[in-house]
Amino acid sequence: MTLRTDYCGSLRASDVGRTVTVCGWVDTRRVHSEHLAFIDLRDHTGIIQCVVDEKLDLRSEYVAAITGVVRARLDGANNDKLDTGEIEIGEATVEVLNVAEPPPFPMHERTDVDENIRLRHRYVDLRKPRMQRNLRTRAKVNSAVRGAMERQGFLEVETPMLIASTPEGARDFVVPSRLHPGDFYALPQSPQLFKQLCMVGGIDRYYQIARCLRDEDLRADRQFEFMQLDMEASFVGQDDILAFVSEAIADAAEAITGTRPGAIPTMTWHEAQERFGSDKPDVRFGMELTEMSDIFEGTEANVFKVPCVKGILYEGGATTLGRNAIDALTDKCKRWGAKGLAWFRVGEGGVLEGALTKFMSEAELAAVPERLGASAGDMVMIIAAERRVVNHVLGLLRLELGRPPVNEGGLQFLWVTEFPLFEAISDSGSPIPAHHPFTMPHPDDVDKLMVAEGEEFLEIRSQAYDLVLNGWELGSGSVRIHQGDVQAKIFELLGISDEEARQKFGFLLDAFKYGAPPHAGFAFGIDRIAALLAGEENIREIIAFPKTQSGGDPLTNAPTPIDPAHLEELGLRLLPPST
Repeated sequence: MTLRTDYCGSLRASDVGRTVTVCGWVDTRRVHSEHLAFIDLRDHTGIIQCVVDEKLDLRSEYVAAITGVVRARLDGANNDKLDTGEIEIGEATVEVLNVAEPPPFPMHERTDVDENIRLRHRYVDLRKPRMQRNLRTRAKVNSAVRGAMERQGFLEVETPMLIASTPEGARDFVVPSRLHPGDFYALPQSPQLFKQLCMVGGIDRYYQIARCLRDEDLRADRQFEFMQLDMEASFVGQDDILAFVSEAIADAAEAITGTRPGAIPTMTWHEAQERFGSDKPDVRFGMELTEMSDIFEGTEANVFKVPCVKGILYEGGATTLGRNAIDALTDKCKRWGAKGLAWFRVGEGGVLEGALTKFMSEAELAAVPERLGASAGDMVMIIAAERRVVNHVLGLLRLELGRPPVNEGGLQFLWVTEFPLFEAISDSGSPIPAHHPFTMPHPDDVDKLMVAEGEEFLEIRSQAYDLVLNGWELGSGSVRIHQGDVQAKIFELLGISDEEARQKFGFLLDAFKYGAPPHAGFAFGIDRIAALLAGEENIREIIAFPKTQSGGDPLTNAPTPIDPAHLEELGLRLLPPST
């Protein structure tokens, strides 16, 4: 039996005269006279005003069914803030379906509530329009992504949650085995190896909206457990994967915004670092890093006698940044790795003003503002150091000064390609991989891989690629190694012996012996794209039951101690607390 005929927020002026029954929670109660009260009844679609007998005991968050006739509100009584603001339900009868204690916090969106209190009572928090809107946004994203993948010929395959521990770059969550005392399963950081096995198995095109778990520090865009669109395809290259994912992303964005984004531009990792100081550049605003090393060749200013000098232009900064703010920015630059921050105000005629000008030549003083296109009232910020440090610090400074809020500037997607295959050289001289050891080198750099030494390894590019949205990394992927000689060389360079390779990746290497096709894949975070499409800065606002920044769950009090009998059954004993 259905209790209601209509949802609260679905009624309109066209329904005037109809007898309806709506169900929901009492949002507010306003007494009008001795025998008349207005009840705002709320469900997930919105609010409808109902006119009821004042004597009824209806309090905030009571669950009720209200039956009455839809009628137009009196002249001048419309509420433009509600979609149902032209109408109300009159001649109403009320059935109280359940009583409720006063809610633990005000239910109005304009009220700020401590996050721990919200999460402790998440079942109440979920009733708020913001959370209802966010979770429905997330569901639409999932639906759109599934439709796009299936339309492109991908098969949904579920991979296991209890697996062997494999090196993925973060700590595993582990699960003790009762049947095999002393042994442990790991919860998957990603389905990486299993989806590659699907390619060996002839699945051809696999996808999954997969739950992944990583024991790493939490922040605004990271949780212990998260959902990702995971995909892999055979007999394809990088451009094919980018096209598949772009189609799914466009469908998801269109489902939420109503507008389909255009073709997603591509930028190499090297260009991103040089122009924006980041491998996930936010391209919604300018303030790009500008090369100035040539200006300071042969300089007499000691601060600029370094391998690399770059600057950014902060338009209007001379009038908006006081000395205290500049000192605070300088301290941040030092924490980020620079020795300091060279800054200049731009006066009339483009003349640089600042303490360092007395050490600079006339040519340098003229070239800096000209290079940046600076005008009176602007501010010039310069970092001088080793190139990697310059790019990193200026990239962070750029975001500090210019990054707009998450819901401003539109959706600026970007593919970043040609990441380095190796990120550093170890003390022993071995290259350290920037990705997992199954990432294929760039085709133009395979020969270099075989002969490179020392720092030369850092020049080798990979066929790895990231998708970025408004400065957030949505996901990453790569073309995989399927050739035995290339894989053997990578293991050799990484110092992974045959025995260690067998121990860590034996089941995958065995599978590759039976005919591995060329394949490539990708994964992007559902939580992250849903948050951005909903205009949220924190993915906790797009997850029904998230953990706090410290990894706790105020709702269930997890993590909690385990009963000693359960530990005994698992063959486990706890160490005494460290003193």
